[in-house]
Amino acid sequence: MVPARRWLVVAAVCAVVLAAVYFLAVWTVPGQALENAALRGADEAAARDQAAADGTLSRITVSSLAAAVVVVALVGLLRRRADLAFAAVGVIVAGQLVTQVLKRYVLPRPSLVPLTGHYAENSLPSGHTAIAMTVLFAALLVVPYRWRGVTLVLLLSWAVGIGAYTVTAKWHRLSDTLAADAIALGLACLASWWLARRGSVHRNDGPRRIPRVLVVTLAALGGAVFLALGTILIGAALIGGGYDETVRDNAWVVYLAASSFASFGSIAAALAFLATWRRLEIA
Repeated sequence: MVPARRWLVVAAVCAVVLAAVYFLAVWTVPGQALENAALRGADEAAARDQAAADGTLSRITVSSLAAAVVVVALVGLLRRRADLAFAAVGVIVAGQLVTQVLKRYVLPRPSLVPLTGHYAENSLPSGHTAIAMTVLFAALLVVPYRWRGVTLVLLLSWAVGIGAYTVTAKWHRLSDTLAADAIALGLACLASWWLARRGSVHRNDGPRRIPRVLVVTLAALGGAVFLALGTILIGAALIGGGYDETVRDNAWVVYLAASSFASFGSIAAALAFLATWRRLEIA
């Protein structure tokens, strides 16, 4: 039997990341001020970028989510694995239950900086980011081993784009997307742990597939670029003008950094999940 502890460890790390993101971004003045600056900076984005963000996010509806659930379930059932279909669908459904309960009933947003209207309400975690990431993870779970690379190519850029678009459209803050990434990854790892405990997970000792290796390598490079870009942008702004000046005068730079970090968070979560399944498959 494949050791299942790895997935519990990653799920525990996700819980810690979720708590840290929530505390630093929501319960501290610098966190709230920087994220509000990113919202103001999004106003300076090109009209076509804002329209593209709104249009893409608007296409995520109850109907499209239901269609994704049906497709994932069908793939699992066609593989004659009802447990696999149940686990994959459970990741998507639980993702929405957890995010909506946390956002609406559990996680308050204290008023630490002056802000009124819609943005004064709690928006953590992001439901749209959670949908995109849980659909990605469910698809990676349910497809055969040889199709993981293709699935990653088809869905990763879409999932990463959703996280970044929530910031551009001002539907969510950076912390909302990072929290949703952590929730989605944690749930996917719990589903993987359950499958492993059932004895459904086995090692794959076949040859390495070069296209999949290239896809993962390119994704890792892309994540590194986004992380470096966000760090350089926010670092240069803070060093050049200080915290107060950055929040007041460099909202555009803060927005660009937030968008870059949002993309990095989604890529990092996807690669972390793939790493837990390296050389493993569902029989």
